[in-house]
Amino acid sequence: MQSDAVKPVDVDPSTGEYTGRSPEGTPAGLGRPGAQPAASAEIARRGIAHALQALQAIVVRELFKFSQQTGRLVSALVRPLLWLAVFAAGFRNVFGVAIVEPYDTYIPYDVYIAPGLIGMVLLFNGMQSSLAMVYDREMGLMRLLLTAPLPRSWLLFSKLCATALLSVLQALAFVVVAMLLGTDLPLFSWAGLHALLALVCGALMLGALGLLLSVHIKQLENFAGTMNFVIFPMYFLSTALYPLWKLQESGAEWVYQAARFNPFTHAVEWIRFALYGKDPGAAPWVVLGCLVVFFVVACWGYDPQRGFGGLAKRGPGGVS
Repeated sequence: MQSDAVKPVDVDPSTGEYTGRSPEGTPAGLGRPGAQPAASAEIARRGIAHALQALQAIVVRELFKFSQQTGRLVSALVRPLLWLAVFAAGFRNVFGVAIVEPYDTYIPYDVYIAPGLIGMVLLFNGMQSSLAMVYDREMGLMRLLLTAPLPRSWLLFSKLCATALLSVLQALAFVVVAMLLGTDLPLFSWAGLHALLALVCGALMLGALGLLLSVHIKQLENFAGTMNFVIFPMYFLSTALYPLWKLQESGAEWVYQAARFNPFTHAVEWIRFALYGKDPGAAPWVVLGCLVVFFVVACWGYDPQRGFGGLAKRGPGGVS
């Protein structure tokens, strides 16, 4: 039987700390200055590789699920395209858009609402991600995800990245179809890269909001009611369909103020201004600030020791 003096152990599996022995059983520190920092660096590299592997696994899983749900892509495109083809056509000659920032000339109404419809795709997919989180929790998959040997915040960030990637892909698919229908958008320029950045950040913010909402939605049956109090107010109390000055001009002061403080308004405005190479003002800071707040609070909510909402007491799918 092998003695402890020659057991090939260099890392304590219970603590992850370096034990000071080489695989041959000799003290690693003898005659080898700097061996312990090197071992710590190796452990750190393995931890980073493990975290990236988990990120890849979660993203690939979500992409695979999405590839098996063709109806999900169709519904994500039909909804904004219906607004673009019917709503915009009906209001083309009724609702004029004057020469205001970021536009340099009068524009058709379908061009104006295109960024808002892109935001609609991001909004609906972000909220649908909260439905997926509730479903995973009720089916017990959340236990497997959140008990992995990685920080909860990283696991939720991986989930958020997967949601944002799906949102961006669906939004880009909508943009392609909208351009085929004749909507003129200045995509093929350097401003298009800025618009893509705005698109990604908006998708992350709305995905983080979906994560936050999933903390409070206890059952799938409650999802529809909750979403009606989130999706429609956020969308209609924004600049997706009409500019802010129209709201103020019409005398609807409370609607104007609600739209000003709506995070979705700033996500849409960032995309709109970025498309035309104009300064979006404070919109990026509002979007990024809301992203951080939504994600931090969601991470807090998914911690059963500190969080609110009683995640640990939600039946077999909850985290114990």
